[in-house]
Amino acid sequence: MPLSRRGSGSVTLATGQTLAIHTRTHDEEDLPHATKKTMSDHLRRLENLFTLTPQRMRMIVEAFKDTLELGLEKPGQVVPMIPTFVFGWPTGEEKGDFLALDLGGTNLRVCLVTIQGEGKFEITQTKYRLTEEQKQDDGQKLFDFCAECLQTFIDTSLTDGTSYLKNGQKIPLGFTFSYPCSQERIDHGVLIRWTKGFGAANTEGRDVAAMFRQSLEKYQLPVELTALINDTTGTLIASHYVDPQAKIACIFGTGCNAAYMEDLADIPKLKDFNIDPKAQMAINCEWGAFDSLLHEELPRTKYDIIVDESSNKPGEQAFEKLISGRYLGEILRLVICELIDEGVLFLGQNTYKLESPYVFETAFLSLMESDPTDELLMIIGIFSHFFAVETTLAERQFFRALAMLIGRRAARLSACGIAAIVSKKGYLEKGCTVGADGSLYNKYPGFADRIHEGLVDIFGERGRNITTHHAEDGSGVGSAIIAAMTKKRRSEGLYPNL
Repeated sequence: MPLSRRGSGSVTLATGQTLAIHTRTHDEEDLPHATKKTMSDHLRRLENLFTLTPQRMRMIVEAFKDTLELGLEKPGQVVPMIPTFVFGWPTGEEKGDFLALDLGGTNLRVCLVTIQGEGKFEITQTKYRLTEEQKQDDGQKLFDFCAECLQTFIDTSLTDGTSYLKNGQKIPLGFTFSYPCSQERIDHGVLIRWTKGFGAANTEGRDVAAMFRQSLEKYQLPVELTALINDTTGTLIASHYVDPQAKIACIFGTGCNAAYMEDLADIPKLKDFNIDPKAQMAINCEWGAFDSLLHEELPRTKYDIIVDESSNKPGEQAFEKLISGRYLGEILRLVICELIDEGVLFLGQNTYKLESPYVFETAFLSLMESDPTDELLMIIGIFSHFFAVETTLAERQFFRALAMLIGRRAARLSACGIAAIVSKKGYLEKGCTVGADGSLYNKYPGFADRIHEGLVDIFGERGRNITTHHAEDGSGVGSAIIAAMTKKRRSEGLYPNL
């Protein structure tokens, strides 16, 4: 194929990297008509596959609502609707110093949160890196490490003026442990399974709160483990603390999840717990598993099926695999590889670097969508630097259009999950805000706007009553506020057996 011109230069990615670029471009008359037509045909086919109509979205919402109800009714469902034993909303009057410990996938974060009331707080925090060995070693050693870091933080960041230390009392701590646990009270949690690459032995099936208390006692720390929570639950409480209109919290990042506040009367599976039916409890939906059993509701393409079947947990987390940042880049890579095999893309070039699963990061989709240049220089930089292939302008335009299709579908499916909770709780007329967090929501261009468009497509103009905003720090601030709420309820003798 004759090249009309060849250029070179550089492009700076959002990551700060400056990449050398070498590009080949074709004059319109140099591009074979058959190639143009084939790419155009493929784009139309992919539009049909990845586009969600309003009618299809409304059908998904109704099925989603039924799934949420089933999870509240019976234990052990695909979407488990986990009771958190976080009772009611913060009043805004919570005050004092509280510790928060966040065991994430990469770091351990320790925070001191000074809650000042009326939606105000101050936070001091330190991160400690987790090694791969610690993630796979004995579980008790992992919690010992958490206690060691907590001791270091107390020694370096707390002063005798901290309210609890000043009075010789233990400091209440909220532990954000964002791995699936079954709970019968707020300071207890039996680990169902490790996720996020963890595999610490002698932990699954055990009460992780009790294990952590053992480590606290070993190091004789002036700390009381008050609450064990999920990060999505913390996000719900922290968002409501700052904005009382926040009724739902969602995480759209490497994974996806949601939490909201439910009436005890509408949680049949807790009827034997003898809790006041007028009370409310936060529910950790774990909605990433929606439609994992029968695959009847979600519009999975052949690319999604490949992602699922080749994953480390095939047949699980069907909803998450269409939405989360872990998978969007891989979906796009599979489409590209198919078109390479069909002789549509990168003609005559060695494309072996694109053949490894998950080598195409979701961050690349974000960069492609946000490329402001006519020549799409950001896309040139991505493919030349990371995959050693040159691109035509037509190919780059195709890649950006494909990224938009995949990213838009993820946002519109996210809107379906939000709409299911909104519809179930009757929030549509008066409206509510959704506290949202995660890398997709915060960094992917237009993700929030597409969620809002999806809500309007589902509900009509009333969908504008539902808005999203960047959530407060759920695993830090939210965890501390829940510790404060729990301490207050216990001091008042409320729910003493929980």
